[in-house]
Amino acid sequence: MRRKLKKAAARPSPAKRRKSAPQPYPKANTSSVWTEALFGAEILLLHATPVYYGLGVPRGDGSAVVIIPGFLGTDLYLTELHAWLRRIGYRPYFSGIGINAECPNLLIERRLNQTIEKALMDTERKIHLIGHSLGGLIARSVAGNRPDDIASLITLAAPIRGTVANQAVLRAAEAVRLRILEEHGTGVLPDCYTGRCTCNFLGSLRRKVPDTMLETAIYTRQDGIVDWRYCMTLDPEKDVEVLGTHIGMAFNPAAYSVVAERLAKAQSSE
Repeated sequence: MRRKLKKAAARPSPAKRRKSAPQPYPKANTSSVWTEALFGAEILLLHATPVYYGLGVPRGDGSAVVIIPGFLGTDLYLTELHAWLRRIGYRPYFSGIGINAECPNLLIERRLNQTIEKALMDTERKIHLIGHSLGGLIARSVAGNRPDDIASLITLAAPIRGTVANQAVLRAAEAVRLRILEEHGTGVLPDCYTGRCTCNFLGSLRRKVPDTMLETAIYTRQDGIVDWRYCMTLDPEKDVEVLGTHIGMAFNPAAYSVVAERLAKAQSSE
């Protein structure tokens, strides 16, 4: 009898058993990669909304907006966004980086910086950056490295807090990494295209966005490519959720409305 009492005393109380470590992110609502096929519906919906025609959104002030495509994408799929930004009164610029399947550090140094310099020269004022997916990480890195040149930063479904993605995407990223190492050899660091790299791209990405720059992170819980929790800053003043897909974020009418509002807010605070 005494032994049984001893064992019972050694068990943790129900309250202790229920206690768990605090969660740094909200509980995930994962979506299948197949939901990304619905991005076509987002394009159709965009063309059917007043937002697409510049109705009901704040007008731009002619300032420059540089848009940056996501992983394996080119500026071509951002044509709708580019045309819409011009329609509402901004001066949009394609990134000029070609296919986003290269060392981000090299893309910024050799191509994107030229576009940014042109935009700065043309408008003679700070510019805005919009990046989709991996393009959002590139935009954030540029913002961290050039805070005096950037008025606002908007990321669309960009995993700014860590690369947690669908396995097929991670395999494709590894294939790109091996090609980069083969092509550039000692011209890039051994850990290029990984979170372990010590290049300027990752260094700038980890810097805090200054308070003088308006930052916005638009994300969707239906994301079938990356874990949506990592697309947030965890600051409710900066994070905005919309309904849609990862790919479709570049055509999402709700995201477009947020973009127009945040750009207008950035120009009023300059």
